[in-house]
Amino acid sequence: MPEKPDFLAWICPRPLLHYPTIVMGHGSGGRMMVDLIDHLFAPAFDNPWLAQMGDATALEQLGASGQRLAFSTDSFVVSPLFFPGGNIGELAVYGTVNDLAMRGAKPLFLSAGFILEEGLPMETLGNIVAAMAAACQRAGVQIAAGDTKVVQKGHGDGVYINTAGIGTIPAGVEIGPAVARPGDAVLVSGTIGDHGIAIMSVREGLTFETQIISDTAPLNGLVESMLAAADEGAVHCLRDATRGGLATVLNELASASKVGIDFDERAVPVRPAVKAACEMLGLDPFHVANEGKLVAIVDPEAGERILEAMRRHEYGQDAAVIGHVTETHPGLVVAQTTIGGRRIVDVPAGELLPRIC
Repeated sequence: MPEKPDFLAWICPRPLLHYPTIVMGHGSGGRMMVDLIDHLFAPAFDNPWLAQMGDATALEQLGASGQRLAFSTDSFVVSPLFFPGGNIGELAVYGTVNDLAMRGAKPLFLSAGFILEEGLPMETLGNIVAAMAAACQRAGVQIAAGDTKVVQKGHGDGVYINTAGIGTIPAGVEIGPAVARPGDAVLVSGTIGDHGIAIMSVREGLTFETQIISDTAPLNGLVESMLAAADEGAVHCLRDATRGGLATVLNELASASKVGIDFDERAVPVRPAVKAACEMLGLDPFHVANEGKLVAIVDPEAGERILEAMRRHEYGQDAAVIGHVTETHPGLVVAQTTIGGRRIVDVPAGELLPRIC
């Protein structure tokens, strides 16, 4: 019989050498989580579908139609459960809907798994479930399966939710993290950092002249508009910039496609209140999480048409072209700074803002 792989060997590469136990940074979306996936989960569960490493996985073709199934799953542990602009229930629906949409899929059905802590007020749970139902209607999906578990008081944090989703990818749509090409345009769908700072404002009791609202939203309609505005194959990569923010997404795409990405910091839309909050907290807005924004890498000849389509949609009104893909410095993301210099924008190593989704 073949020898069993030694999965514990994954702790050897730095920076994991000094982390023999799980820490919060392993769920950050940053370097520590990438190492956890690359050295433990990916080799343990290795298969062609998992190896796609997209927001959702493209599965088998459906008969002669050319359509394919898309599948995704996500878990939500945000604290607090309710925040300006949303709550954990909406987040659970939109998060999985958006992951499916990032492969160009039309989301159809979700499952919902609830882990409830003993003592959770029934009114709180009712409000979360009502918000989920409204979010499903807004996104055009249905919850077709579910599960409920209860843990003892002190062994949870009110409620955790897992959602999985399936959808269909139209024939001819080939969107994935490894499809970026030199010369492609890099777009964002709107202002960045809103969600992470909205969570922090509640958690830390911060107040600003203008209330910062989470950008939690379903992006499947926006993606449909983008695909309709351009020729088949013009949209190469889509990612929603959640944990780790814009910087992490750009680095993931640069690494997967083996290209470099250049962007202009001045072209990235950031709300003044978010920028001020980041300066006060010592955060880089490019590393702050979003829940209703996407990054698109598209054929440069179709860039303007796609941008116009995005700006006509309610969730893309502040869309902007922020940079381009280059064959130089493959695997690296380089920013033109506001003072005219250049800097490498890397993935954060650990947890900047824990429990934001």
